[in-house]
Amino acid sequence: MIEISTSPATTTLVIAGDLDLAERDQFPEIAARVVGLRRQLLVIDMCRVTFMDSTGAAFLISLADSGRKRGGATVLRGCDDRDLFVLEVCGALDLFRIDVDHRCDPPAGAGAS
Repeated sequence: MIEISTSPATTTLVIAGDLDLAERDQFPEIAARVVGLRRQLLVIDMCRVTFMDSTGAAFLISLADSGRKRGGATVLRGCDDRDLFVLEVCGALDLFRIDVDHRCDPPAGAGAS
């Protein structure tokens, strides 16, 4: 699931679940919506991503590349090391700013006894 929210200068994508080949059918519509919003900053929240393959990485890369061509920036937050590795292997890590200060909220029910 991918949710889109906006502020005057920022578009935020919150991604939950798998970001992979099985989800690719929704990528073109989401990309078109994000590009159409024409915000300078795209924040991609990956706190709830459970798996990302090269198809998901290509989707993120296309979003970052579109923003960069318009003079914008793309920030990844909540990315785990595995996801960063996939982007690095694709040679695209430099397209993104990595939010190293962001801390994801614990999953619902975590820590409850």
